[in-house]
Amino acid sequence: MMSPATTTLTLPLSVVVSSAARGPRQTAKVRAEKKQRQNSLGFSGDKKETWWHCVEGCGACCKLQKGPSFLSPEEIFDDPSHVQLYKSLIGPDGWCIHYEKSTRKCSIYSERPYFCRVEPEVFKSLYGVKEKKFHKEACSFCRDTIKAIYGPNSKELYNFNNSIRSSSS
Repeated sequence: MMSPATTTLTLPLSVVVSSAARGPRQTAKVRAEKKQRQNSLGFSGDKKETWWHCVEGCGACCKLQKGPSFLSPEEIFDDPSHVQLYKSLIGPDGWCIHYEKSTRKCSIYSERPYFCRVEPEVFKSLYGVKEKKFHKEACSFCRDTIKAIYGPNSKELYNFNNSIRSSSS
């Protein structure tokens, strides 16, 4: 049986050899640096993430009857007592009975029900949102709700977008 011939080839340092099927090989460090560049905004090289926080004077989430484009209480809650509690909070105009429209504040804010809290645990429990996606999903949820309640050109949406933009810089 003959052994295959071995040839040694010396290439100049400027030559890159790559497989057409796989592309050039990259070290873990190069891959991480490339991913960081792709995920970065601005000049700092730091990834800028949007951080959700409530904007005072909005109250869009306190409009409990939002219409057919939003999930019904029966679609959100597994426990019938939670559905009943949610429905008991709906006033004749569709707003929460604890929302004071003149001040745009909740009269039971510190004691509000868990489903009124925009927190990672609540979003995971109600919507299946993982903690690492919480801020992105909460911001998206708020934008959609504000647009539905106040309109896409509302001062509430403008204030929300400015607020989360300034908190991420």
